[in-house]
Amino acid sequence: MTDRVIVGVTGATGQAYAVSALELLDRTAVDVHLIVSDAARVTLRQETDYAVGDLLELGDAVHDVDNIGAETASGSFRTAGMLITPCSMKTLAAIAHGYSGNLITRSADVTLKERRPLVLMPRESPFNRIHLENMLTVTDAGGIVVPPFPSFYQRPDSVEEMVDTTMKRALSQLGVDLDHDEWDGVGA
Repeated sequence: MTDRVIVGVTGATGQAYAVSALELLDRTAVDVHLIVSDAARVTLRQETDYAVGDLLELGDAVHDVDNIGAETASGSFRTAGMLITPCSMKTLAAIAHGYSGNLITRSADVTLKERRPLVLMPRESPFNRIHLENMLTVTDAGGIVVPPFPSFYQRPDSVEEMVDTTMKRALSQLGVDLDHDEWDGVGA
């Protein structure tokens, strides 16, 4: 297994999840190849205090979303997998139907064909039938759909703590070992 992951950030609401993922990965030895869509840049400015440049600094390598010839677009570029957070419904639909129109969707397609973990964190609510069918299609192709639903059993003190806990669970799907609360059952 390699200590290299691809992180795609799309324009869906929930940019705090992308920030959390990159900050958590920055504390590890994992080499992060970051791809940020144009829409994500807009949404990041709207939803967070992060400047786009600050987010890009958290990637060990940053790839232009329009460069479908980047190394992440090849199966010979070995990774532990790919995370897309937040994942827009547009990106989900493209992946579900094999449309590799940009580097995020091309890298996701390659991740699936190479049978590596692809973790998608779709952000939309409520889901319509098309969304659900696309999630099922991606799951049938080997992807892992992790909607960023917060958990409350650990009694979080802040939104940031809920986001971090959600991201730790998602990153664990890529084999990234982060300290996170494990469920120890309900006391009688």
